[in-house]
Amino acid sequence: MERTAVNPVTWSAALGFNQGEVVSGHTRTLYCSGQTAMNDDGVPQHDGDMGAQLALSLENLEAVLGAAGMTVQHLIRLNVFTTDVDRLFEHYGVLASRLGAAGVAPTTTMLGVTRLAVPGQLVELEGTAVA
Repeated sequence: MERTAVNPVTWSAALGFNQGEVVSGHTRTLYCSGQTAMNDDGVPQHDGDMGAQLALSLENLEAVLGAAGMTVQHLIRLNVFTTDVDRLFEHYGVLASRLGAAGVAPTTTMLGVTRLAVPGQLVELEGTAVA
């Protein structure tokens, strides 16, 4: 798989995401459902703790990727849904550092929403990966 960043402007790269990415030579695409801070039994975790919920949501996304033989390095699209954008930005380094360590800057959209499907959840990560 070959990835080519498309950044007609450069400000987004400083925030850890590309404006677009051209992906060629891939053979598989994985569309991941939104991942929240749930344990293996589907029980919500870390009530009210945005940082911990973000970290566990990312771990759960990584588990889906891993089950498909992929890693964070294969993410080309990441949608971030949150009930509190300002609070998420306070903890965004959790996500940005993991992506940066993997050497990727997937195209990203962050949306503030009224609530998520499971009461008490503050953040949800939805990804698309190619390999």
